[in-house]
Amino acid sequence: MRAWQIERRQRTRRLIELGGLVVKAGIADLTGDDRAMIYGALLWMADKLQGDQGERARALWTAKGKQAFEDA
Repeated sequence: MRAWQIERRQRTRRLIELGGLVVKAGIADLTGDDRAMIYGALLWMADKLQGDQGERARALWTAKGKQAFEDA
């Protein structure tokens, strides 16, 4: 298999896994699959992470995610 094929498969897998998290969190259902709303929420999250409270948000969200994975 060629290097570009391996890279493409890795990228595809990553995108599928990240999309799965959107579904697993219930965001797809809660927004009615509204891609603009989901994208807006992700942009808000990126702004939050880049702001002065970014480390606090990162710590809170990481803890919540780890707990959800353990509970699942």
